[in-house]
Amino acid sequence: MPRSRSLLAPLMLLASLTVALPAHAAPHAAPGGCGSSVPYVSGRDGYAVYRIPAVVRTRHGTLLAFAEGRRGGAGDTGDIDVVLRRSTDDGCTWGPLTVVTAGHGDTRGNPAPVVDPRTGAVVLVTCGNPGTVTEAQIMRGEVAPGRGRRVFVQRSRDDGVSFGVPRDITAQVTRPGWRWYATGPGHAVALTRGPYSGRLLIPANHSAAPPAGSRDTGRESRYYGGHALYSDDGGLGWHLGFVDAGYDGVTNANETSAAQLPDGRVYFGARDQNGTAPGNRLDSYSGDGGRTLDRPYAVQPSLDAVPVVQGSVLQPPDPDAPLLFSAPSVPTARRALALWTSTDAGRTFTRARTLTDRPAAYSDLVRLARDRIGVLYETGARGPYEALVFRRVDLR
Repeated sequence: MPRSRSLLAPLMLLASLTVALPAHAAPHAAPGGCGSSVPYVSGRDGYAVYRIPAVVRTRHGTLLAFAEGRRGGAGDTGDIDVVLRRSTDDGCTWGPLTVVTAGHGDTRGNPAPVVDPRTGAVVLVTCGNPGTVTEAQIMRGEVAPGRGRRVFVQRSRDDGVSFGVPRDITAQVTRPGWRWYATGPGHAVALTRGPYSGRLLIPANHSAAPPAGSRDTGRESRYYGGHALYSDDGGLGWHLGFVDAGYDGVTNANETSAAQLPDGRVYFGARDQNGTAPGNRLDSYSGDGGRTLDRPYAVQPSLDAVPVVQGSVLQPPDPDAPLLFSAPSVPTARRALALWTSTDAGRTFTRARTLTDRPAAYSDLVRLARDRIGVLYETGARGPYEALVFRRVDLR
């Protein structure tokens, strides 16, 4: 996730926690017939702020809601853990918070979970760096080797109750000259049809060093690019897939989500990090399971209402189900989270409904049942980082 997200000043959280919750809602239970629940409230359980939602549904039907637990405030750098809550009733109630990846003073985040369709294991890919290091420093090349971004993988074989120790896979999924690195954030994708069935595919982004002789520092948005990493053995071995390396400043692919379409192709939707092209959303496709892109990232004009922010895509497996996309819907503000649908494999999107008129930022989508999805998203009354809300949405 880019550390240049134009974060608000540290929030006066304790004064606003009660208004961040739906009316009359307990913090971990769903009001109104289980329509929504609030698994994370900033300022509780030892964390000043919760951010960066990611949610998956396991083979046994358990929902796993991941987030970054930020101890020091809303900033992207510092003592940050990857935390988890589990729900066995489709998001009506949530179990206790557990720490999946502890920062111990350092930064751990960008959770990108996926369920292995062959074994049912939950595979979690995350990133991290020392807590005193910022994205700007890394992008400028000011960080010594070994203190930059690292990529980790963990597995759970017990339905998300426990996870193994993070294993460093950085050397397998990076290129020389890269500086920044971020997975997702949001759920990754398991391919279930076509010749690459069983592949675990993680959308990601990076930044590159400026070319020799350039006056650029590397901090410029033009050096962001998208890529993917994948595993064909359930998360044991990892490979680098496509790499978007244009760095032209026109389209700057950043935080990315992915979905496998009914025809077997993979759709990639990305945040355009201040590119000069009109609009803030980019997309592309891959016909070979994420190894290459069918075409370079291009602007998606039917999502021009989305500001510079992360968004989530989901392709339910049900017959004739549309491709879904969630993100804020005010071009100049993180506000009014909305749901879009596409019936033409992502060529165009139509806004289906607005889920809230409050401040809102990052989100993640999960399928619950035929014609029903869940949305885990950042929101609040005064700002978007007061709580993570889980909302169930009927598509009928």
